[in-house]
Parts: sequence; structure tokens; C-alpha cells
Amino acid sequence: MIPKATVSLFSPNIFLNASKLSAHGALSPQTRRNLRVSHCLAAKVPPPKKPREKVEIPGLEMVTYGDRMHYVPGLAKPVYPPWEMSFKDPRYYRSPPAQEMALYKDKPCYVFNQRTSILEGVRQAAWLTKTHVNPGLLPHLISLAAKPENQLPDQDERVQNAIKHARFWDTTEPRPRKEKYSNALLLNLLHLCASLQPTHPAVGRRILAENYSLAATWKRGEDLFQIRGQNGLLHCSMDPLPQICGEQEVLETSDRVLESFYPVSPTIDLQQVSVYKEEMNYTGFRGEYPYPHAHTLYFLETSDPNCQLRPEQFRAKMIMFTFGNALARAHKLYGVRPHSLLECPITVQAVGTNGRIFQFLVFQLNTTDLSGDDGIKNQAWLDEDVELYDFAKVRPFIKRKEVKVPAGLAGYKPETFGKFLALYLHGAV
Repeated sequence: MIPKATVSLFSPNIFLNASKLSAHGALSPQTRRNLRVSHCLAAKVPPPKKPREKVEIPGLEMVTYGDRMHYVPGLAKPVYPPWEMSFKDPRYYRSPPAQEMALYKDKPCYVFNQRTSILEGVRQAAWLTKTHVNPGLLPHLISLAAKPENQLPDQDERVQNAIKHARFWDTTEPRPRKEKYSNALLLNLLHLCASLQPTHPAVGRRILAENYSLAATWKRGEDLFQIRGQNGLLHCSMDPLPQICGEQEVLETSDRVLESFYPVSPTIDLQQVSVYKEEMNYTGFRGEYPYPHAHTLYFLETSDPNCQLRPEQFRAKMIMFTFGNALARAHKLYGVRPHSLLECPITVQAVGTNGRIFQFLVFQLNTTDLSGDDGIKNQAWLDEDVELYDFAKVRPFIKRKEVKVPAGLAGYKPETFGKFLALYLHGAV
């Protein structure tokens, strides 16, 4: 009588040879591992079937079952011409090939949109916009929030309550999502700043615009670039922002050298298209819009997995869209012809946040002649990774029976809100 263990070795689904048995007659680890799973999982995946090649013989018609209106074994499958509807249905629309479109160009265009993540970050954005980036904000701009007449009554307490409202009070969940509390915090801070309107009437000459589309076109060297898409919350104003630097400081930018990132191409990670309009410049608003000047752009870090940007790429996005708003406005005021020096430089600000860390940017457009690396350059002042507070915990963080971080708001930094307030009051003081 054959033992049961020996019978399992001669199972029709398993084939063993002497090489898979050890010196003591036991199965090797690889064989044991295959015995633990079913045969369908241990077997190899069959290769995909190759499609049968269709042979067409000129002058020979294939006999099909098309006339019989049903399948007949041995007869070929009929081939019908594509059916064209007598009306237009957008659900079944098929665009023609790109070469047959009216806006097709042989020369490609490189497009930057709200989901673009450029490899070199701020350095690449500075080269694309011909901009010299300075670290930190200008002292005379930060000093606007240091004056007592420009501050809120009980400012620190009200800002901390705004943070607590966004992180603790404005939710029924144990822990609010980042996209929820970051948006709530930004709106709370804007609401606090707007309460200064009785003492600063110029604040009332502004309005917030959301979900507007921007388009700007320029040439850098021999390449054509465009900025398109929606770029967050825009604070519009009836009056333009004053220029940050005087004419002498603007002329000194011609001696600055743009930072290179060779051998990386400046067009890396930009969308390359062949169907586009060459002169595409649009501020997002009609000509009779009463708030034509862009004041400050507010960006939020999104939680969309398809559009997650690292901090360096997030700051590059801020530079590109502030430049795009300024360039679209310059084209509307001075025309699309390149100007080596604008009569009145255009200033646009930007603030980016993830609900705790803020990025502050001031951009001044001095020239629209962006083809070469020489001559006058644009200017930008960037203050990176400024924390508004350290922790906002719903529950205390305990490690080894010791409270490391207490529950509630901890580490509030009032100077960060001072910078936020200074950018808000810029042009109203």
C-alpha cells in the first residue's frame, strides 16, 4: 500500500524530479511554496494571443454573411463603413487629426497650467519669466503692518480664534481635512483684514474673483510659451499697485545674470502642443470690468492626487501665474509689441498656504522683451516657508507617558500674520 505522502507527490497537477528533493528526501523550499497555492496561481500566465492578420487579395471579394443578417459559420465577417449621424451629438464627437485643424502650427508651443510641476522649480520659473528673484520681502513693505494705526484691535487674539475656528470649530469630524481647514483659514484671515475698511477706505475698492481663466503668450529665445488655466482666488482692485523699486534700481537689473540649470532643458515638464493661437492674451475679464487690476493671488495646496506639488514647484507656480497676470495686463495697456522698459512697471502679489505654512511673493514686471537673457529683467521678492503656528492638535501628542504637544493651538507666530496684513494693505495706505 502506497503512503499518502507518496501519493501526493504523484498528483497529476505537480511534477517533481530528483533535483527538487533534498538529501533527506524532503521537498525544497521553492517546491513547498508552490504546494501551498492552487495550481492556477502557481502556473505561468499564458502569452497573449496574436491577432490574426487580415489578408486582402486585390480583385477578390470575400463572401460574408452580411446579406443574411445573421452569423453563418464559414463565412467572413462583413465590414461596414462608419455610420455618420445627420445631427451633431457631442457624446460621439470625434475630433479630426491635429494636422487637419485650422490652428495647427508646425512650431510647437509650451504651455504652463495649474497642474504643471516643473523639475527645477523656482530657478526654472525665473528663467522662463526672465526674473531676478530676491530672498525675503522688502523692509518698507513689512513695516506697513507694524504701525499701530494699521493693526486690528486685539489682533493676536482674533487671529488665534480664526485659526481655532478653521482647525477645531468648523467641523464635526475628529480631524478636519487639509483642503477644508486651509480654505477656512484663508477666508478667516481675509475677513479680519477687510474689517479695516472704516479706517482704510481704499480697501473697499477691491473685490475677490474666483474660478477665472487666464491666458498670456510670450517668446523666450526662439520658443513660444503660454500660461493658461485657472489659478486660485484673485483679489482685484480699481487701482493698480504702486511699483516697488524706482527707475534706477530697475536699470541696475540689466547687470544681473540669470541662474542656469544646464544641462536640463528649460522646457522640461511643460505641455507641448501644436494646435494653439499665437496671440492669446486674456486677463479673464471683459473690458468694462470695474476692477481690472490684479492685486493679490491666493493659492491653496490641493489634495488632488493627480495635482500634488512639492513646495519648490508650488512656489514656481506662484511665480508663473503672478507673471502671467502682469503680462496679460501689460499687453492690454501697451500692446503685444515687446517693450524693453515699461513706462509704469506692473506689480502683482501672491500668497500661498497649506493651512500652516505660508509663502509670500511680490512680483514686478519691468519689461516685456523676454527673448534674450541680456537687458532689463523683471524682479521678484520671495519669502519661503513662513510658519503661522507650530501645532494645532485636537488631542495631545503623548509619547512614553509624557505629553510632548498639548491639545489646542501652540506656537503662534504673530509676525507671519503681520506679513499677510502688510501685503493686504499694500496700495491702501
